[in-house]
Amino acid sequence: MLEVAGLNASYGRARILFDLALAARSGEVSVLLGRNGAGKSTTLKAIVGLLPPDAGEIRFEGRRIDGMQPFQIARLGLGYVPEDRRIFTDLTVAENLEVGRQPPREGAPRWTAQRLFELFPNLGRMQDRLGGRMSGGEQQMLTIARTLMGNPRAILLDEPSEGLAPVIVEQMARTIRELKTQGLTVLLCEQNLHFARQVADRAYVIEKGHVRRSGTMDEIQEEYQSV
Repeated sequence: MLEVAGLNASYGRARILFDLALAARSGEVSVLLGRNGAGKSTTLKAIVGLLPPDAGEIRFEGRRIDGMQPFQIARLGLGYVPEDRRIFTDLTVAENLEVGRQPPREGAPRWTAQRLFELFPNLGRMQDRLGGRMSGGEQQMLTIARTLMGNPRAILLDEPSEGLAPVIVEQMARTIRELKTQGLTVLLCEQNLHFARQVADRAYVIEKGHVRRSGTMDEIQEEYQSV
């Protein structure tokens, strides 16, 4: 579904990613594991076009997307949920969802506001609440729901459990597992190994911009604990 090969990326003169390679398989949940500053978020930003790569290839469903603009990549069916959420604080929950609406896609789960309220019951109970009056966990759910309104074939999640209360983290894990059952391909960044083990099929350990190890979650756990 998503393939990255020889990816190099920088912020100015600071090189962040070094010949990074990974693959997210169709219908699976893959996770990038590593500490703060390892290059996880930079990888996602490069994939969706927010940071132009210095070198390398990025393919989505066999089509090269490196060099495309973010809006072009989104139209192909690749969704992105940033770590800082970026909801519209002066719009209601329902209005935020409407902003993300895109036509249904062949081969992708079809989402409506009603289906998303079933997936996120908390949002269904606050459809008229302004985004700025929601908790951090509620805003995170809204950001994911808004992205799903674009009916993506795959979705990138940047630190979905970061800063959330334990009960919300568990709810987020259930949500990601449900997305997988719907056939959605998921690639996420995480530091929380417990959370990653609940949701991921495959993991890539990133350290200082390099993939140091990849494998199943069971195969990677011991290696990750030493990173």
